[in-house]
Amino acid sequence: MTRVIHTITPWDHFSPRTGSAIPTVVDGLARAALACGDDRHAVVVERSTFQPRYDSADAIEYSGRHVSARARQYLDPALGRLALPRIGAAAYFRPLIAALRSEPPSIVLAHNAPQAAWLLRDTDHRVVLYAHNELLRTYTRREAARALAPAHAIVCVSGDLARRTRELVGRANEGKVHVVGNAVDTTGFAPGAGRSEDGPMRVMFVGRVVPAKGVDTLLRAVAGFERSELEVVVVGSAGFDPSAPLTEYETELRALAATSGPRVDFRPFVDRTGLPGLLRTADVLCVPSRWAEPSGLTVGEGLATGLPVVASRVGGIPEAIGPAGLLVAPDDPVELEAALRRLLDDPGLRRRIGRAGRDWATSHDWAWAWRHLRDVLDAVSPGRDG
Repeated sequence: MTRVIHTITPWDHFSPRTGSAIPTVVDGLARAALACGDDRHAVVVERSTFQPRYDSADAIEYSGRHVSARARQYLDPALGRLALPRIGAAAYFRPLIAALRSEPPSIVLAHNAPQAAWLLRDTDHRVVLYAHNELLRTYTRREAARALAPAHAIVCVSGDLARRTRELVGRANEGKVHVVGNAVDTTGFAPGAGRSEDGPMRVMFVGRVVPAKGVDTLLRAVAGFERSELEVVVVGSAGFDPSAPLTEYETELRALAATSGPRVDFRPFVDRTGLPGLLRTADVLCVPSRWAEPSGLTVGEGLATGLPVVASRVGGIPEAIGPAGLLVAPDDPVELEAALRRLLDDPGLRRRIGRAGRDWATSHDWAWAWRHLRDVLDAVSPGRDG
């Protein structure tokens, strides 16, 4: 296969010191490629970002250029509606694109960068847009069709995201859309000895503590439980800085927790190295998102750890959880309370769901994801019809 180069967003960190999803996906895919006997991947990364870096891919460094966020958030969509180039995004990605131009022809996996195919259209690179989110919501169909015309494929991390993407990319690009679900490191995330069933059931949330993640829904759902029945651990911060001041939302959550029956323990952001051990201290993982998460990595990590996962029935989460776990309506504390009560009252059910989750995770590890992605990339490699 032609060499694979990943691009991540400028100033994103290809390092286990961050909790960012895209570097985790890149590391998982690159590591799986090596394990499957395929060539080593590379990743284009801004040189000032966190060290140490993951050792699964070669780093191609460049010096980034800061561009006004207002230009990218407000000016660019206005230009797009007028069928004019998005000058803010072009300037923001220009140093990254320059680094790619100095590389031999490769398959470029442009993670969350719909601009990359157009900016590299005059090169011999085969560009694949790797969509982790609904990237084209500010694009008109005409602009999306033009921007993605040079793309050789579009990979989405769930069927739900692929459906929404096909509606936006224009008829000429619909056939380029493929689904490669996110996976999990089943070696790093694995069951532990298990907690005693004599004490309170420990329900854990892990992720960014922002309104979209629905931590307030979890706290409202557990308010009526007794302290002897349940305890809650909320792990995360608004961003990836554990020492950052609390946001207004984080402060509101602490006030809400003060009125709750169970004990609620707030812990700041934990990097990738500390997460597997932390999950092994839980009895249940809760993913109460109220937004349409395309494919939550935390879901798979909880399943791989052997935890019963209770998650919102929204976006790509049902695909990630498969036949394991319990799904509830988003933003519905009553339904979430009932699901937690069911697990509390039936330890045997917790064990059965946990085993089913582990089985699902082991069949959806990074080698599984890489094999599916490799099929897509083989089809767009030089010498093949794409």
